[in-house]
Amino acid sequence: MSRSAHPAGPRHADVLPEGHYAAPPADLNQLDPRVWSRTVSRNADGVATVGGVDVKTLAEEFGTPGYFLDEADFRARCRAWREAFGEDADVFYAGKAFLSRAVVRWLNEEGLNLDVCSGGELATALAAGMPAERIAMHGNNKTVHEIERAVAAGVGRIVLDSFQEIARVAHIAQRLGRRQPVQIRVTVGVEAHTHEFIATAHEDQKFGIPLAGGLAAEAVRRALKLDGLELIGIHSHIGSQIFDTSGFEVAAHRVVGLLKEIRDEHGVELPEIDLGGGLGIAYTPEDDPREPQEIAKALRDIVHRECETAGLAVPRLSVEPGRAIVGPTTFTLYEVGTVKELPGLRTYVSVDGGMSDNIRTALYDADYTVALVSRDSTAEPMLSRVVGKHCESGDIVVRDAFLPADLAPGDLIAVPATGAYCRSMASNYNHALRPPVVAVGDGQAREIVRRETEEDLLRLDVG
Repeated sequence: MSRSAHPAGPRHADVLPEGHYAAPPADLNQLDPRVWSRTVSRNADGVATVGGVDVKTLAEEFGTPGYFLDEADFRARCRAWREAFGEDADVFYAGKAFLSRAVVRWLNEEGLNLDVCSGGELATALAAGMPAERIAMHGNNKTVHEIERAVAAGVGRIVLDSFQEIARVAHIAQRLGRRQPVQIRVTVGVEAHTHEFIATAHEDQKFGIPLAGGLAAEAVRRALKLDGLELIGIHSHIGSQIFDTSGFEVAAHRVVGLLKEIRDEHGVELPEIDLGGGLGIAYTPEDDPREPQEIAKALRDIVHRECETAGLAVPRLSVEPGRAIVGPTTFTLYEVGTVKELPGLRTYVSVDGGMSDNIRTALYDADYTVALVSRDSTAEPMLSRVVGKHCESGDIVVRDAFLPADLAPGDLIAVPATGAYCRSMASNYNHALRPPVVAVGDGQAREIVRRETEEDLLRLDVG
């Protein structure tokens, strides 16, 4: 259902009609494993735990709001993707979802490669010891400095996004005495979101070089002529939060069609194809994501079938899951500040964070679920809206949820599936201090990204 929009943001008191809401869950104390990380449960006292540590202890030691990451779950998801695609394919973790030096070390240990799209992400990857040859560099407007650093470091691939970038990377590589492996990112006229894809009019975007009009074919011609470049493959990305592979099938058909054109014109069969990422996760129990093994089989079957039809050798396949790995592993823990009942409408539950630690609800109208985690409750469910403390009416964390009617200031509530993009897109709006990221496992918890302090804010403000 579409919601009314206004230039200033969501309209005030956006009230949906009676009967719109699904019935409340039978048990408000249940932590649904479809949306919570794998080690989350409640202890005998009804307090939620993760990695063997209860949330009251975590809140006392690290404060709220905070992001709490289930390390065992993160590592297990890395292994599941690596094993699903096997040794003859590459899995690149999309660092934009969430990146830190600890995460880079985990990726390295679990055998995944890393996709970065800025100088800062590249610096983090190199500082944490990720081998440069296992790094891919993305971005639609890489600076000269970023390209120089990537080429000098020896990154395994740079994904070229424009005609200007083809020439720019080739020039820098030649100047540095390198021959840089590259892929060309093409837009294939497919944009996939969740359960539907539309195969028209999606060349109108900032990423990639369109197949339409022969532009991608011309990009290939230019790349093959330049001594500083080693063209190793074609890259495609069709969307985000994708729950099926229908869009990938159309994209693979068109990318393989380009590979056939390249062979026929240049006598070259490019050895790699990257179908990007965007695989979805469960933010609510209604979401139904695919498992890595199912995704891997589907993508392999698609590429093999298309290559067989085109008479091409099957290229090495790459994928780029980010959200699908880190998203489900993390929840954000908040303390309830005020509880404001609006009779006949809903109850507003204000927490000590908000759009500064999760902009996705305000930015994308994203859906989340939420639970009382510092205790259990037998109270009746109340229709609630979880909101932040910022000076914006659109500062909403969870738009519609059921929480126990005895919810009170000081209670701890948690929002699951916040591992992807929440910390990455966090801000200092209203001079809020960005929360820490705490890794939890085997009964231990440690900050992997510390909480910002007022000293951090003032240190940047040179006056």
